[in-house]
Amino acid sequence: MRTTHALQEIVARRSAVQVPGAANALFARVIEDLGFEAVYVTGAGIANMHLGAPDIGLTTLTEIADTVAAMADAVALPLIVDADTGFGNAINVVRTVRVLERSGAAGLQIEDQVFPKKCGHFAGKDVIPLAEMVQKVKAAVDTRRDQDLQIIARTDARAVEGLDRAIERAHAFVEAGADVVFVEAPTSTAELARIAREIKAPHVANIVFGGKTPDPGRAELAKMGFSLVLYANAALQAALKAAIDVLGALKRDGSLEGVAEQLMSFEERQRLVKKSSWDLPRG
Repeated sequence: MRTTHALQEIVARRSAVQVPGAANALFARVIEDLGFEAVYVTGAGIANMHLGAPDIGLTTLTEIADTVAAMADAVALPLIVDADTGFGNAINVVRTVRVLERSGAAGLQIEDQVFPKKCGHFAGKDVIPLAEMVQKVKAAVDTRRDQDLQIIARTDARAVEGLDRAIERAHAFVEAGADVVFVEAPTSTAELARIAREIKAPHVANIVFGGKTPDPGRAELAKMGFSLVLYANAALQAALKAAIDVLGALKRDGSLEGVAEQLMSFEERQRLVKKSSWDLPRG
């Protein structure tokens, strides 16, 4: 099955499928190995891990596309790609869709922030006029070659104009042809429930550890009718903490003896990267 069609079927179930984020192909392999159904290609994660920079619109389309292509080569799961603002206006969105679809995306998320964008859970965001975002959504829908490629239209208006206006924007995105809508950073379970109740199209919840949106759990989000639940940077946050703990112990103690249980074995690491499939036959 094409990954685009697989993602379309996942979205249609409305079963709050959990989608962890990956910033590189190795994290994507871990997600696949654990049995998840899809991978979220996190823009914040790529900014943090590839550039060592915050999620403030510094990554380029080329950097995102290179990461997507590496992941598509490494795993068979559908890739939902954070395409930020589409890297410009509606004309730029046309090229963004062409490049990322060719790189292996099964879904593309485009948001209505003013460029340069910020992490959805940062303060100081702003959004472009609704009419401009509608044109971006239409450009994305009209440009995709595979009609199963999921166009996910995100609004950050909740933090700028309030929840009512964010929901109005989401309705407009659906009318423009978006397959899925994503109201970013609601601040309560009641707001999550209202989004799911009032927007009839499939929608996304984004759970950021330490962010603005509470995590009521998959069962509750499924009852509400959410299709996808993103945990965009859980793997990144876990890896960072582990790296600091292990390397801190190495610096302090002069060896890894005291933190050996926190390290993956050499053999398990080779299994995850499928080394055996690259070994040449002997003889």
